[in-house]
Amino acid sequence: MSPGERQVQLESFEHVWKTIRDKHWEAKPGGLDWQKVHDELRPKAEQAKTADEMTAIMSDMLARLKQSHFKVISASAYKDMDMEASWGSGDAGFDARVLGDAAYVVRVDPNVPVSLGWKIRKIRNRDLDTAIRAVDSVYKGTNYRDLRMTSMLQSRLTGIPGSGMTVEFEDGNGQTVIKTILLKQPRGKPAAFGNLPPVPVFVETSKVGNTGYIRFNMFLDPMRLISTIGGFATGECATCDGMVIDVRGNPGGIGIMATAVAGWFIDKANLKLGTMHMRDSTLNFVVNPRPKTFAGPVAVLIDGASASTSEIFAGGMQDLKRARLFGTRSAAAALPSIVEVLPNGNGFQYAVANYISSGGKTLEANGVVPDEEVRLTPAGLLTGKDAVLDAALSWIGKQKGKK
Repeated sequence: MSPGERQVQLESFEHVWKTIRDKHWEAKPGGLDWQKVHDELRPKAEQAKTADEMTAIMSDMLARLKQSHFKVISASAYKDMDMEASWGSGDAGFDARVLGDAAYVVRVDPNVPVSLGWKIRKIRNRDLDTAIRAVDSVYKGTNYRDLRMTSMLQSRLTGIPGSGMTVEFEDGNGQTVIKTILLKQPRGKPAAFGNLPPVPVFVETSKVGNTGYIRFNMFLDPMRLISTIGGFATGECATCDGMVIDVRGNPGGIGIMATAVAGWFIDKANLKLGTMHMRDSTLNFVVNPRPKTFAGPVAVLIDGASASTSEIFAGGMQDLKRARLFGTRSAAAALPSIVEVLPNGNGFQYAVANYISSGGKTLEANGVVPDEEVRLTPAGLLTGKDAVLDAALSWIGKQKGKK
């Protein structure tokens, strides 16, 4: 490394160390003498001969915490994952997930010329294999993998509303299908939070037979989201056989909104979904029951891209025995986590709080485990079925008449 490059690398080292010192929820991060860790590793950083060596030293520093959400991501992997990509706000009209080592269509809006279960090979003539391998180089074997894979796919399946996006698929017969997808205006209404740019938030309610179904993409826009859910649960669907709340792919939002949503389904006071511990304060997620609540059985659908507030909601409802969970383990990303770019171009992820569920579970690194694990498969999707939703509906059907 040149003297200038070395200086940038050392600045990155110091930034990582100081961030943990100042923002970790424990005064002694991971129970360690953090200054001692710095004094041990700084000489090694000064002697590092390459950028890769420096990345390894910073990774060693964070590994000593023995906690998830603390990673240094190499500049090349960070770029390949398209972590900073922003094609636009246009909506492709379908959702995708990485199942195994390839991406597949898992949900499609009406009138979109794509089928469930199709494999996605390329987006805008760019192979997805490279991006999937890049995510796996950092997150393979962790609960966080599905969330990062989904974020990578979402960043690519966007663009300027009204423009066309070329996508190469493989159908159920192994045939190549190339479609130009017309990107639409994003669903929902823009909602802002803090200094973040406005994010389109949608909430949909419907009935499947006599079972209610609620799905929303983020815990934002409190007034509209909470009133829509409550109005449906205690109005149109007050006598429904049960309720399905689908937070698959929901990355979270405003944490305390989890208690507001739960308040439509819990009629007992002084219960809490869990507790968040920060450096200088503690936040209890206390549920405030509404005057009128939905009394029927509740199923919550989760997957590896259900994160943050979605995990707080699902895990808390499970611990309070107010909901049965279906799907796959959540993202283990309940902690407030930040990903930023270091001076040397590496990505740096760190958490600033710890969360304990009402049942005493640490969701950090563990996630929320469903009561019934149900996985989407390409073969199942090709039949047009949502196996997770079907399992929840079947369970609700069996609860009819039970006390």
